[in-house]
Amino acid sequence: MSENWLILETSGRVARIGLTREGKVVRAAELDTSRRHAREMVPTIDALLTAESLRPTNLTGVTVSRGPGSYTGLRVGLATAKALVYSTDCALRAVDTFAAIAEQAPAEAERLWVIADALQGQVYAECFVREPGGWCSREALRIMTVGAFAALLPVGDWISGPGVSVHDAHIAQANPRVIEADREVRVESVFTIGLRLAPLTKDELFALEPLYLRGSSAEEKAKQPK
Repeated sequence: MSENWLILETSGRVARIGLTREGKVVRAAELDTSRRHAREMVPTIDALLTAESLRPTNLTGVTVSRGPGSYTGLRVGLATAKALVYSTDCALRAVDTFAAIAEQAPAEAERLWVIADALQGQVYAECFVREPGGWCSREALRIMTVGAFAALLPVGDWISGPGVSVHDAHIAQANPRVIEADREVRVESVFTIGLRLAPLTKDELFALEPLYLRGSSAEEKAKQPK
């Protein structure tokens, strides 16, 4: 029996949904913010499954990206993934979004920074180094000011991620950029990374939260002195 995996990637402005059969993405759809991820997510998933004559109970599992990225988008994606897993008892694999973006870097890149806009003049940043088995995180994901990131960036390191287009002016030209089309995570990359991971245990599933590093905008505002 072939495996059927649903892929959910909701870290950015555009939510991406994919469906694989026998290891290949056979159906895909995108939802931008104007279509409201939460409202359209389940109908879109249903449409993809129906197009392949599948039901949720036919899913081998769900692969979901866990961020960093949009706080609301990530919560919608993870909540949807958990609901499907709870109701069908299929497997769940949670993928770090930046690891999937690193997967899309060109072969000549050996050391790579992935960045995303964290608002308030800050970026999420993580460094990866290419090893025989694939990309390996060399420096843990962090939030820092754009200026601090630019100052620590070694000459010659490659740069990727959705934060490049936002903060390109602050990045030295000596640092090669991954082409724009490969800076946004694709469902194929999320699936590829997910294949290398073990499914979450039930305890891990219950504890799964977005990789966000800080609270929502409302939570951050609530912490500010009045």
